[in-house]
Amino acid sequence: MSRFANLADKSKAKPVREAVASEMDTTSGSELSGGKTPPQGPPLSRVGRKAISAYFSPEMSLAMHICARKNCVSLQELMAEAFNDVLRKYGQSPVGE
Repeated sequence: MSRFANLADKSKAKPVREAVASEMDTTSGSELSGGKTPPQGPPLSRVGRKAISAYFSPEMSLAMHICARKNCVSLQELMAEAFNDVLRKYGQSPVGE
């Protein structure tokens, strides 16, 4: 099995928030059927996304945060730009976001 098998396009399922909303009890508007409160899902900005993490020295972390602040971008946007540059360097198409 390919180590990239989980990256294959999958059929579009309902977003998490939409799935929870469709299960909402129409009488109360804030509770699921059976009197349970809806589960707290990830923030909408994270739905359909995957985390990529790594461990760096405190100096690298500080430098990246300072660079992001000086350029008025989020750390996530700065990291996406860096990842796209790496993809280009190795002959891959940049993905964005």
